[in-house]
Amino acid sequence: MGKVLSELYTVKLVVLMTAALPIVELRGAIPLGISLGLSPFQSMVWGFVGSMIPAPFILLAARPIFGWLKGTEPLRNLAQKITNKSMNNGMKIHKYGSLGLLIFVAVPLPGTGVWSGSLAAALLSMRLRHALTLIFIGNAIAAFLLYLLSIGALTVM
Repeated sequence: MGKVLSELYTVKLVVLMTAALPIVELRGAIPLGISLGLSPFQSMVWGFVGSMIPAPFILLAARPIFGWLKGTEPLRNLAQKITNKSMNNGMKIHKYGSLGLLIFVAVPLPGTGVWSGSLAAALLSMRLRHALTLIFIGNAIAAFLLYLLSIGALTVM
């Protein structure tokens, strides 16, 4: 019994940590959890929690880090490239305001999600509490959409 319980906690931790990774986020963590034996609902919950972990850190640290990176010669081009890509997303978000950020995070496609949304919100100087609330809601919508896809209640095409 103890070994099974330990394995279950390990799987939950793997899903949580996978969801916290950039690019992968919920899109990879929920199917991973299901393939490792979690129910779709458990995968959704642990994936959601894991994907929210980086948001406050990105919102608080992105601008100072990118400011520093732009001041260092070897990393200036990389920082500018990432800033330009984020600001491109940020302009779409800025155009539609709060709803833009929420939808951007809610759409579970590559290039969207908590990491990109948080970075864009930080570079657009959105208030922390406001941005975090919108990211939380958008991420919850994305998690629910992926849950519906994983149980077959929603299909693509």
